[in-house]
Parts: sequence; structure tokens; C-alpha cells
Amino acid sequence: MALYAIGDLHLCLGADKPMDVFGGAWTGYMDKLREGLSCIGPEDTTVLLGDLSWALGIEAAKADFAFLNAIPGRKIILKGNHDYWWTTAAKFYKFCAENGFANMEILHNNCHFYGETALCGTRGWFYEEDRCGEHDEKVFRRELMRLETSLKAAGEREKLCFLHYPPRYRGYECPEILALLRQYGVRTCCYGHLHGDSHKLAVTGWQDGTEFRLVAADYVNFTPVRLLD
Repeated sequence: MALYAIGDLHLCLGADKPMDVFGGAWTGYMDKLREGLSCIGPEDTTVLLGDLSWALGIEAAKADFAFLNAIPGRKIILKGNHDYWWTTAAKFYKFCAENGFANMEILHNNCHFYGETALCGTRGWFYEEDRCGEHDEKVFRRELMRLETSLKAAGEREKLCFLHYPPRYRGYECPEILALLRQYGVRTCCYGHLHGDSHKLAVTGWQDGTEFRLVAADYVNFTPVRLLD
């Protein structure tokens, strides 16, 4: 039994937007994903950190979720900035039931558990980068509330946090999210979103008592990172 994490699969089986057009590491990425994800077994849990499908609606994402469903074991899903298929939890679980997609759970205003470890998280937000005024601030505040709701639901358990957006990278940090990680004693924070040349901006390793890990698919060679046994 193991806990894995990977983000930014950018599946396009239901949309004509293959990442191969970007070249480099993304060339042949679907085959790379199939090979990399083959390390996961039926007793394992995998956290998928957003930007999973380019589909514009949940029905259009059916082929991509069939791909995810084929990953053995339990899958815990959080939202990325390109997950336009995202819908309510009720509609998502109905979609899964209707299509025979099993062992998929949403990480959104809640937390899940892996043994005695709490798996917490939310999408996060680049508040300062977007600078979109009042709407942007409302989205940011909602993400903060969702993260704290998730961390509170963990109780006194050891906490791992999963975000799509990095809470810090070279030249930027989100003090409000970092404060929550410190306040709730988060041991490890995994994030995605950064690709290609942006990898050099990633902050990884221990900072202020939390270990930060970038797990975007092209950063980890399309192979999920093993976090716990």
C-alpha cells in the first residue's frame, strides 16, 4: 500500500488539445503517462492535483475519466485552473456512477484520510499575479476558506496538503496560504501548475517547517511521486 501524487496530466482524449504540440518533455506524453502510472497498484491511493482534462464539460470528459478510472486503486481529485469540466460534487459522483467509474473522490471543502494521515487541500490562487479586482479577491478568499475548512476537518492528525497553484515560488509567495500551513502544522505541501521553463522557479525542500514538492507531470517525468508507504 502506498500514497502517490501527480498533477497536470492534461488529458485530451475528449478534446483536440494534445500537449505534444509544446514539444520537449510533452512529446508522446500519453505513452509516458501510461508507463509512469503503471507503478500504481490496486491497494494504493493517488492524489491528482488538478489540470486533469481539457474537456469543457463533464460529459465531454468521459474518455479522460475512463483513462483515470483505469489507474488502479483509489483516486483523490482536486481542481486545477484548466479543469473547465469541474462541476458540483453531486453531479460528479452521479457521472461516475452512471459510467462505472469507481474509487474516485473529490478533495473540495473536505479532507480524506490515508491511515492516520489527513489529505487536505484546494486549488489555491495566484491573487497578486492576476490582479483582476474585486472578483479576483473573492475567488482568493473562497480558496482560503476552503483550505482552512479542509485543514480543520483533519483534526489532530498529521497533515499533508495538496494545491494546484504553488503557494510560493521564486519571486512570489502567498502569505495567507503559507500562514495556514504553519498554523495547522502541515508537514508536506505538494503542488503543480509550473511547466517547462517555469520549473526553475519552483521552491522545493523544507521551508518554515513544511516540505514543498512540485509534482507536475512534466517535472516528475510523468511518474507519480511516492509520498508514503
